[in-house]
Amino acid sequence: MTREIEVWDPLVRIFHWSLVTAFFVAYLTEDDFLSLHAWAGYVAGGLVVFRAVWGFIGTRHARFSDFVRPPSEAIAYLKDELAGQARRYIGHNPAGGAMVIALLLSVALTVLTGLLVYGAGECAGPLAAWLCSSPEWLAEAGEEIHEFFANFTLFLVALHVAGVLWASLLHHENLIAAMWHGRKRLEDE
Repeated sequence: MTREIEVWDPLVRIFHWSLVTAFFVAYLTEDDFLSLHAWAGYVAGGLVVFRAVWGFIGTRHARFSDFVRPPSEAIAYLKDELAGQARRYIGHNPAGGAMVIALLLSVALTVLTGLLVYGAGECAGPLAAWLCSSPEWLAEAGEEIHEFFANFTLFLVALHVAGVLWASLLHHENLIAAMWHGRKRLEDE
């Protein structure tokens, strides 16, 4: 009989799917629904702040100390994974841990540059008082950087999904379902 344990606590799961939703709402509404775009960005920013805090005080597998490894370990894991010989982890594997950090940083930079653009270009948002009278080039440069990070985040999301699907096949487990219900099988650790 296969035993299961809870790996992803409810706050990690709610954070994950809320960030997915906020990011895609913001991404899809960028030009046509600026107010919705901004609010989705605020939500994404708040979620990143929450996850950063939860990475230090959360449950075992939510803590950065459980899954942040040196780049050499992430690269070695990826090589083993491509060879079909990667060790199974109950929590994030080293490559998955690196992706968590990359996604959090990329979303954070997307939000921060969005705040700059919103303040300088639209004279709106929490930075408007400081940025509203900025030169036009600042808003334009910020827009370019904001779009870069939004697209880079989308690229990371695609890599993340591909990695999740590959690891699911390699280890014969449904990692997407695990992020819904929070449980993973205990065998083969």
